[in-house]
Amino acid sequence: MFIWGANMLQVNELNQYYGGSHILRGLSFEVEHGAITCLLGRNGVGKTTLLKCLMGLLPVKAGEIQWQGKAINRYKPHQRVQAGMAYVPQGRDIFPRLTVEENLLIGLSRFSGADSRRVPQDIYRLFPVLEEMKYRRGGDLSGGQQQQLAIGRALASKPQLLILDEPTEGIQPSVIKEIGSVIRQLAQQGDMGILLVEQFYDFAAELADNYLVMSRGEIVQRGVGKDMEQDRVRDRVTI
Repeated sequence: MFIWGANMLQVNELNQYYGGSHILRGLSFEVEHGAITCLLGRNGVGKTTLLKCLMGLLPVKAGEIQWQGKAINRYKPHQRVQAGMAYVPQGRDIFPRLTVEENLLIGLSRFSGADSRRVPQDIYRLFPVLEEMKYRRGGDLSGGQQQQLAIGRALASKPQLLILDEPTEGIQPSVIKEIGSVIRQLAQQGDMGILLVEQFYDFAAELADNYLVMSRGEIVQRGVGKDMEQDRVRDRVTI
């Protein structure tokens, strides 16, 4: 069951430009708590630009981003993290010279005291390989393990919204399945919304409660996840 209310992300008529190019064109959508919203689209349609705007890494030229009923356009990235948003960028961006445990502790930076010095056991429960390798340097992990580490670091901040940018990119099928299982578990807990940007149609279709399709900077189609096949979403996102 979807929970409507203030605790959600709402994007209203969002616009962004690079030079003279209109990259994001009046985007409007919502992400609900307890639901996985999948954003699909081919390369170059503006998906990553949108996520950077949501996290304050790029300024919004026009439109409004609301989080829990409050406009956050002026919030810096760290303020959005403090407010309960977490972002796993494409390419993971872990710290390769730090250990797995040190990478995870960085995710606790929004907390103080004892809460900032101990990795929550829930993260190791979701990703057992991280506990097994917690003293190994992040750069020594496989691509799939690094992705699990990046997601674990984001979860360490105990977010209410988790934003994932193509988590399956360059990862072996067995780990993709594990990551999919974790994403579903997180949504089923009911206290977190998930915005999943993905090109891998089958992965998205298996997880989506709701879907959005982007093309040329616009949302051109939206609907309920279970209807993706009959709505012919695959045709719009597959090259």
